[in-house]
Amino acid sequence: MKCFYGLAAAGLLVVAPLQAETVYVHAGHLIDPERGRTLADQGVKVVDGRVVAVGPWQGTPGDGTVVDWSAYTVLPGLLDCHTHLSDGSAEGDPIQPLASTEAQSVLRGVAAAKVELLSGFTSVRDVGVYRGLTDVALRDAIDNGTVEGPRMIVAGAYITIPGGGGAVTGFAPDVQIPADMQYGYVRNADEARARVDFLFQHGADFIKMIATGAVLALGSEPGALELTPDEMQAACDEARLHGSYCIAHAHGAAGIKAAIRAGVRSIEHASLIDDEGITMAKQAGVWLDMDIYDGDWINDEGVKQGWPAEYLRKNRETTDEQRDGFAKAVKAGVKLSFGTDAGVYRYGLGARQFAYMVRYGMTPMQAIQAATTVSAELMRRSKDVGALSPGHYGDMIAVAGDPLHDIRLLEDVKGVIKGGEVVKAPR
Repeated sequence: MKCFYGLAAAGLLVVAPLQAETVYVHAGHLIDPERGRTLADQGVKVVDGRVVAVGPWQGTPGDGTVVDWSAYTVLPGLLDCHTHLSDGSAEGDPIQPLASTEAQSVLRGVAAAKVELLSGFTSVRDVGVYRGLTDVALRDAIDNGTVEGPRMIVAGAYITIPGGGGAVTGFAPDVQIPADMQYGYVRNADEARARVDFLFQHGADFIKMIATGAVLALGSEPGALELTPDEMQAACDEARLHGSYCIAHAHGAAGIKAAIRAGVRSIEHASLIDDEGITMAKQAGVWLDMDIYDGDWINDEGVKQGWPAEYLRKNRETTDEQRDGFAKAVKAGVKLSFGTDAGVYRYGLGARQFAYMVRYGMTPMQAIQAATTVSAELMRRSKDVGALSPGHYGDMIAVAGDPLHDIRLLEDVKGVIKGGEVVKAPR
């Protein structure tokens, strides 16, 4: 590795603007997920929010601000590819979205975003809201500095059948659902194209389809196909015309395979995936984004809080099978990203999933890579996030000890930097 104060990479000349903001982070140990290694006593130089050099610490420089994390292990900021920040937590109430105004939903999202950032997640893919486009507003407020939170890419709404896994259910038949909760409702392939086009026109980054029923939705069975193959194909084709992609909420094996055939980029949950589905995902290069921590939270907290019996029953029927499928996917070499379904559980606890990923077959380094380089690739943000090599945003976290020996250390993040700015300092 070249000297920390020299050029960061061959052929790369970084010319900082006048009065550029420069930050030096002194890392006691630095985990490099791109190369799967840990380096001791490293320095990371960040200029105007992006990394320009990484190398052995050479002592306190004469310019810029120094962040002394020499007592900590430093990693790139974590990524979560399956969050629901913008609607806030439903807390087991199927009609909670109807009990909140749009403003209340947005304000809950503001609070959730800050909690996620302080827990070490500096980038998220927010995968759907009941009140359409509130996620677009939250993303933009974070980007312009009005709100503190992780970098976001957002879906805008759910592409779902009326009454399906992405719809508000459980209300009286004469209740009128607000229009902004129906932005993604489709009944045929033509409507799927139109709704996808609408969401992109209004700021969505990608499209989330509800291919099968859901665990946390009344009257919706996880194994049942909801969107038709033609509707999914139409949505994926339209997304490609916008230079983007679709992902699919899919628990059931038939829905998973139909979504893969339609051309989705990732399968969310994949709870009841079978061997054929695993093979298809690997052959097609489709990511599985499996929230294998959630089942325990729903079973434990859902019982305590009196969640609907239907939710608890469906959770019991899917949890063990999902984890078995995850273990098979690890062995098969399928691309597995880090997605937690934040909002189902209390915000800020997403790092609990690391221990489950290790328990079900990953090495600690693989689990960290899932939440950094692998998820960055899935999000099409590999040049910006998920690593600390030159050119990436200066997003990083600090933990006490070595998470490669105890992955649960990631549940207690001591420090967070986003774009070279300290947003949480060790105490």
